Amino acid sequence: MRMNGVNVVGIGLDGAAGLTETVRQLVEQATLLVGSDRHLSYFPNHSASRLVLTDFTEAIQQIRTHLATDNPDSCIVVLVSGDPLFFGLGRFLLAQLPPSQLTFYPHLSAIQLAFNRIKVPWQDAQLISVHGRSLEQLTVALKQSVNKIGLLTDQNNTPNAIAQLLLGLDLANCYQFWVCENLGSTDEQVQCLPIEQILQKTFAALNVVVLLRQSEPVNQSLEINSLPLLGLPDRTFVSFPDRPGLMTKREVRLLILGELALQPGQIVWDIGAGTGSVSIEIARLCQTSQVYAIEKTAMGSTLIEQNCQRLQVNNVVSIQGSAPEILPQLPAPDRIFLGGSGGNLSAILDSCRANLATDGIVVLALATLEHLNQALDWFNSHSWNYRLLQVQLSRSVPIGQLTRFTPLNPVTILTANQKKLPSN
Repeated sequence: MRMNGVNVVGIGLDGAAGLTETVRQLVEQATLLVGSDRHLSYFPNHSASRLVLTDFTEAIQQIRTHLATDNPDSCIVVLVSGDPLFFGLGRFLLAQLPPSQLTFYPHLSAIQLAFNRIKVPWQDAQLISVHGRSLEQLTVALKQSVNKIGLLTDQNNTPNAIAQLLLGLDLANCYQFWVCENLGSTDEQVQCLPIEQILQKTFAALNVVVLLRQSEPVNQSLEINSLPLLGLPDRTFVSFPDRPGLMTKREVRLLILGELALQPGQIVWDIGAGTGSVSIEIARLCQTSQVYAIEKTAMGSTLIEQNCQRLQVNNVVSIQGSAPEILPQLPAPDRIFLGGSGGNLSAILDSCRANLATDGIVVLALATLEHLNQALDWFNSHSWNYRLLQVQLSRSVPIGQLTRFTPLNPVTILTANQKKLPSN
């Protein structure tokens, strides 16, 4: 078989042995063999002219010159890794040459091999190349809690750099970290390692990383004594399996705790408590206070109880119920944090007003302009004192050898209390 034009042949680390007989014959008939030093080394005794791929622009010019000779015996073979049209040279060739002059012979891609080695279906995986690219797409995928991520790496965006990024993002979910080295070769190695070990290891230059999101076991042990008194990392909390990032972030929690002006021995309501992150921070800081974590979903209430057990907190009461209906059944609060209203903001504020102790404080965390405007209308119409704190925070994250800021969602913190009536 001899094919005119440009034949783009995918090849693995097993070299010529991994090619089908048909493709091997095509390579043997090549009059111009193009590829990297490694790819060309698989055919040390080939009689064709050789073109080492270093400068792609120059290589395209030489291929065009070779095509222009109109030699009927001409056969150009370009050797590439894996599948040419999967983050490969194929896309560049299609941009430079007419498709009619190109024929592709794909090999197994490294990503395909990696998922098969770890025995995980990959039709629903998000596939990302950080080979010669930034980590931006990976950062977005991690923040969105994508379940399966397959990564093509390079000498800068190594498994170590990816592990540093994971730690820097302080995600509320955890990933199983697979490093698959030299796939298809005799020295292939596939390992699932803790992030801390990955930071300390050196890996082969040819590797693929697979990240699999995990549901953190409820009984996973925590070193309680090593945790900070205030400002627990987001990853400390067990979160919603389908929305692991849905919680009040650590930096915002710290500001909310300050705005609440907490004191010992208080009754505190946390309405729309979610995973219980704010409730637990309050309970750990004020161990003589009683915190009522009100959450309308059964999953949320279960998570609150699980997080209390994990963090050995016993002064939080998890209450499943909808506000404002459930609120009159609770002891009158000294402090109220409203993190979620479920569309009942005005009615909840009415109930807070009816139950809040004298000199009590209400703090709201508002993510939308509509809810902010609704809250302001309520507080103005009821003549309450309030102040606003607009929070727009960014965290530093390592990007290879550099550092970049990644923003958190902006939040408006509204702190309010009833105006005191003038004394007679």
